[in-house]
Amino acid sequence: MIIKSIKLFNFRNHTEYSLDCQDETSLILGENGSGKTSVLEAIYILTRGKSFRATDPEIIKRGTEYYRIELEYTNGEIYTATYDGVTKTFLIMDKKSRRLPKKNKYPVVLFQPSDLNLISHSPSRRRDYFDRIFSQFDEKYNESLLKYEKSLKQRNELLKSDNITKEAIFSWNILLAKYGTDLFTYRQKFIQEINSRLTDIYRSIAENDDEIEIIYKSDVASSNDNQYLNILESNYQKDLYLGHTSFGVHRDDYIFKFNGKPADGSASRGESRSIILALKFIEADLVYQKLSKKPIILLDDVFSELDESRRKCLVKNFKDNQVIITSVEDIKDK
Repeated sequence: MIIKSIKLFNFRNHTEYSLDCQDETSLILGENGSGKTSVLEAIYILTRGKSFRATDPEIIKRGTEYYRIELEYTNGEIYTATYDGVTKTFLIMDKKSRRLPKKNKYPVVLFQPSDLNLISHSPSRRRDYFDRIFSQFDEKYNESLLKYEKSLKQRNELLKSDNITKEAIFSWNILLAKYGTDLFTYRQKFIQEINSRLTDIYRSIAENDDEIEIIYKSDVASSNDNQYLNILESNYQKDLYLGHTSFGVHRDDYIFKFNGKPADGSASRGESRSIILALKFIEADLVYQKLSKKPIILLDDVFSELDESRRKCLVKNFKDNQVIITSVEDIKDK
């Protein structure tokens, strides 16, 4: 689908804002702090169901009591999200719901300047990044992730409570084992798919013979949920002392390798950026392959972080997608 327009009301620093989108590329120009990223955030909420950067109370413009955003597609469908300070409501073609229905979600490839530092970021940042990607590939992954996170939160709260017993925590161990092994299996599969393409696409960008690989690193050794459950059970006293769950897929990491060595430290700044560009192109390709939908591309002020050759590569690879770009400078001639 193609976005025709997006309108914001009391959304962050925008009292009222509207953007008419082009079928191919739309450019949002403005100084830092002018609210450019907020426009992409509003689009993300109405295509994916939630913000990529904050909770709803943080989004309401200061001094107001609600925000509302409205997105219209070129086929005439209009989606609206309203948050009144307590409840967020989606209105999809006259049908209300508390969440954006699965059938109304649309895939998005989001590219932020911070993504260019993904290789050197923390494990939690890398987990969040890949979770967002994998959740678009497969709704079952997203469901397992949400259920795992809910179970983990409940187990950790019990570990901090008084008079907790091993029996009381057992049901949460079962859920963590089930959804944890599901996530482990999905992550192994998706990383293998990415790795099968990563070196070739990287070489098309960097024009060299370097080898790129992502190593999926996990405490979990297999997709056997009984083994997972046994480890949780044996760690009970340790976890009780720590006050949190010390084993599980919530501790996973993704290590980028550059010619067999950790890319963080061995790859140059330019090489690292070529790796991330390759990863973004693969993300868009896999979304199309798995969902038969060309994702909308949201580029948040990344052109200023790339040299001319990588800018051209970015434009070339996304030429068949609707692209919405924010920038502090006009990039038409770049």
